[in-house]
Amino acid sequence: MERWSKRALYGWGRFPVIEARCARPERQGEILEALQPDGVEGGRLAYGLGRSYGDTALLSDGGVILMERLDRMLGFDPETGWARVEAGVSIQSLVDVFLPRGFFPYVVPGTFQVTVGGAIANDIHGKNHHVDGTFADHVRRVELLTGSGEVVICDAQHHPELFWATVGGLGLTGVILSAEVRLRAVASPYIEMESIRVESLDHFFEVSADSAGFTHTVSWIDCVTQGKAMGRGIFMRGGHAAAGATLKRGPLGDLGERLSPYLKMPIDAPNWLMNKATMRLFNEAYFHKHPKGKIEAVTAYAPFFCPLDFVQDWNRGYGPRGFLQYQLVVPSEPEHRTIRQILEAITASGMGSFLAVIKEFGEQTHPGLSFPQPGVTLALDFPNYGAPLFELFERLDEMVLNAGGRLYLGKDSRLSREMFCAMYPDWARWKATRDAWDPQGRFASDQGRRLGLVEGER
Repeated sequence: MERWSKRALYGWGRFPVIEARCARPERQGEILEALQPDGVEGGRLAYGLGRSYGDTALLSDGGVILMERLDRMLGFDPETGWARVEAGVSIQSLVDVFLPRGFFPYVVPGTFQVTVGGAIANDIHGKNHHVDGTFADHVRRVELLTGSGEVVICDAQHHPELFWATVGGLGLTGVILSAEVRLRAVASPYIEMESIRVESLDHFFEVSADSAGFTHTVSWIDCVTQGKAMGRGIFMRGGHAAAGATLKRGPLGDLGERLSPYLKMPIDAPNWLMNKATMRLFNEAYFHKHPKGKIEAVTAYAPFFCPLDFVQDWNRGYGPRGFLQYQLVVPSEPEHRTIRQILEAITASGMGSFLAVIKEFGEQTHPGLSFPQPGVTLALDFPNYGAPLFELFERLDEMVLNAGGRLYLGKDSRLSREMFCAMYPDWARWKATRDAWDPQGRFASDQGRRLGLVEGER
């Protein structure tokens, strides 16, 4: 195992940046070593591929266990689709290994660069929540190293209270060592999809209501334009193609796939690049690249599920100050008042988002700190404007809370403890379970301390 060394550590938003003591184990047995004081006092926290945002996977005072080398495939049953893998296996690796055999993960987020351990700890969702729920709905036999040094097998049938505390538990119940993940049998590597240009927020909800028969749905949304066109965007819906399907290109053909090997942000963009004028220009161009009406296409899986993965290190485009993502869910309402109010507040602020997506969640919910609930989820990336942005977020927090909604903790870097407790009323029960399994408080994070999930102050 690479012993503890100091290094700069951050999430995908590159805010905040901390100096952390890190160790990189090669084998599961070395993780137990990493729990020992060994000259590094304080808590411990597992860290995957760094695709959570904010301070979710950061620990300023303690030891961070880098998990990416624990990436072995341990077993597979082609009759059932269950794969047993170490926690550091990425979703990209699952696809690379099993898609040629006719299998694909049930739930894929907006990037393939997420570990299985991180997917469980953040209970990730994809474009198909209304059909297939979250990642945890396709996981069993999670092997968890607890604070006592004991390895416990947990899932919905075995130690269910520990399992549901670990699902969405942000790494604070222990270190996930391995898990069994169920894969879906697919007949083709392609996605049969439709894209529809929606002209307003009302039009989005009309198309969304008509798309219940599709397994995967999502929409890019313009959060800069005001007035009747507020909420315009491009709605995408589809599912895995049948056997024998052939590519049928959309409006940009295979441009992204052909350019992908050459697309990389080699340096930080200047902070001034992300401004109101460039955001408006981007939103205008992206909207009008799609002709009016509907386009049918058969596309490769990668641009459908994870279009931004084509550009390596795209987060550097926000400059050295980084960026913050704000993802919310609110229950469905008549006339979608809260979503409308939120978009109005954002456009009025002049701090709109380059990248914003909206979709409707299904009915599946999980206890504890899992994020999805029935309703509408909206995710927005904002350049780090500093105090004005934080003031805007505080106003949005109130709107979300008043509507009975909450924020995604895997994307959070600044939510107040009071607001968190109000948004997640099950937090005290979650904490009681966590504390029972880790009474000495061996696992911690900066976010966990900020929100009162573990002892200590941040």
